[in-house]
Amino acid sequence: MRVLVTNDDGIDSPGLYALARAAASVDWEVLVAAPSTEASGTGTSFASTAGRAPIPLDRRSVEGFEAIAVPAHPSLISFIACLGGFGFKPDLVLSGVNLGANTSTGILHSGTIGAALTAGVRGVSALAVSLDVEWDGPKPLWDTATEVAAAVLPTLVEMPAGSVLSLNVPNAPTVRGIEWASIAPVSPYQVRVEADGDSVRLRGGLTDLEPVPGTEVAWLASGHAALTALHSVGALPTSDLPSPAWPA
Repeated sequence: MRVLVTNDDGIDSPGLYALARAAASVDWEVLVAAPSTEASGTGTSFASTAGRAPIPLDRRSVEGFEAIAVPAHPSLISFIACLGGFGFKPDLVLSGVNLGANTSTGILHSGTIGAALTAGVRGVSALAVSLDVEWDGPKPLWDTATEVAAAVLPTLVEMPAGSVLSLNVPNAPTVRGIEWASIAPVSPYQVRVEADGDSVRLRGGLTDLEPVPGTEVAWLASGHAALTALHSVGALPTSDLPSPAWPA
């Protein structure tokens, strides 16, 4: 099994290599390719700092892994890999471990999720792994995240090609279990804009919103890991929608 491990926290993130070690522990062939610098919030962006020029690849050896620092967003890195741009087409893409949960509407903007969804579109199954910890919070327990991820991987391997799963793991020494979860309609983490006419500042924080039962937010709050099946391209049924008017 050939596996690409990527992320949006950048090539130097400890969570990246924790996930790579988890994949290597089952004797999978692992290639690490991740953004040269932190690229959180880039969603499914295909941007590269190289613009339209060839994208340089900074090849390294980190913790015994072949690692490539790429000046590009994670979704583009996933896309390149799935087209064989790093030497082989992966059988799986693993994205993470992200520093922070990816839940509710936040998945729309997550580069971690974006890399996984891009792989799915190319017919490559993917798992995005996120650890529910704040940037300035307690020490990230990467081993907890990868232990749960290792338990989920057999499920992903058995699913049809192009399947995409998002796994959110509590930042705790032990996890009460793994539960299938729906996407929370509202995130408990809310952002507000402060503007003074010359600049804007985004500030965010947790609210006291009660989590909706069965969602990833609710399962995390109860000490469970939350597993969500995602798809990136779809459309609403049109049978009940009004027809657009067009002049005769």
